[in-house]
Amino acid sequence: MKNILVIGAGRSASSLIKYLLDNSIKENWKITVGDLSIDLVKQKTANFPDVRAIVFDINNENQRVNEIKSADIVVSMLPASMHLNVAKDCVRYKKHLVTASYVSKEMAALNEEAIAAGIILMNEIGLDPGIDHASAMKVIDEIHGKGGVLTSFKSFTGGLVAPESNDNPWGYKFSWNPRNVILAGQGTAQFIEDNEYKYIPYNRLFTLINTVEIDGYGTFEAYANRDSLSYRKLYNIPTIPTMLRGTLRMPGYCKAWNVFVKLGLTDDSYRIEASNKLTYRQFLESFLPGGKKSTKEKLIALMGNEMDEDTLSKIEWIDIFKDNLIQLVNATPAEILQNLLEEKWKLQKLDKDMIVMQHQFEYKNSNAEIRKIKSSLVVKGHDQIYTAMAQTVGLPLAIATKLILQGKIKAVGLMIPTTKEIYDPLLNELESFGIKFVDLEY
Repeated sequence: MKNILVIGAGRSASSLIKYLLDNSIKENWKITVGDLSIDLVKQKTANFPDVRAIVFDINNENQRVNEIKSADIVVSMLPASMHLNVAKDCVRYKKHLVTASYVSKEMAALNEEAIAAGIILMNEIGLDPGIDHASAMKVIDEIHGKGGVLTSFKSFTGGLVAPESNDNPWGYKFSWNPRNVILAGQGTAQFIEDNEYKYIPYNRLFTLINTVEIDGYGTFEAYANRDSLSYRKLYNIPTIPTMLRGTLRMPGYCKAWNVFVKLGLTDDSYRIEASNKLTYRQFLESFLPGGKKSTKEKLIALMGNEMDEDTLSKIEWIDIFKDNLIQLVNATPAEILQNLLEEKWKLQKLDKDMIVMQHQFEYKNSNAEIRKIKSSLVVKGHDQIYTAMAQTVGLPLAIATKLILQGKIKAVGLMIPTTKEIYDPLLNELESFGIKFVDLEY
């Protein structure tokens, strides 16, 4: 019997846990799921009597070590900053580790030790990063295999709300960590376009957008991710002239979000004293010039031509002009904005979320002809628990866990799903869950 330890039972863990438990008898697995909240664990494991549900504190070293020593593989659904101690314990006790998080410098530094221990530290195997890697590399390897030379690669992903549940002017609801949404894009976006390096600072990020068309779903807008350049090496296309990765949103979202960026409401670097004594209108007012005009009039004047009727309606809809009292004490501007939006952008009981991804490839074939491929993915959630986000993050983690335990991944050390040994079985099984790319070549 193989023992699997799942750490974390949050938003994205439901499909992961269900897959592991659905396959536990067939595969002879014993599953332990731990989280600080036992209620979350019980919610995610309610219909499965054989699971071991525990309260788990990542900072309790004795508990962490004992649980990891008892496992054959650990699946960490913790925030990225909390993976390192788990990873070090996995190396020390020769246990495999699977996470959906980006490879940090500290995680990368464990590669040689992981190889010596004969274990796999599988990272970036969720949605983005994860499915994006696997699906992109499949096409890139096919192009290279036919003698083609890639000249442009653009990739866009969005966690959105399904059209039938899209009932607010932003076209957005939270289906994953709200904090990450509020802080998205901070830093400088870096990419390459026609052999010219491009840099977009955060204060201009949401003003420079791309347009992406998805057949049957219409037009989306995309802002550039912080780092597109490192993917040239990861994808074995180090000299590609154009490389861009971006995040998808519904039309009009970026212009309205830029109002918050320009005001400074997404700043998480300082705290507002006695914020719980302010209303949201007073909070907004504190970022605006003085004078006798109303808060709304001051905002319109400050934003100038950037404030059109559609943008104003989005800002007004979140109730930031109302005198509702803030419930957070000494909070950062970003925390206050998040607190406001968590209620307004909440997935309702019957709502469905939606994942949209599109890769755009341009290459010269062996006859020096320019060819293009659009590879698109759309996934809708089933309900609030088994969301599209939970499916596309959790299922790749679960499938990778199975492949490792079955001995079907022969390599050891630090890895992400960019090799055929990983991406072929991963993508093939994802198709059985309706997670399938539609390719159009022209």
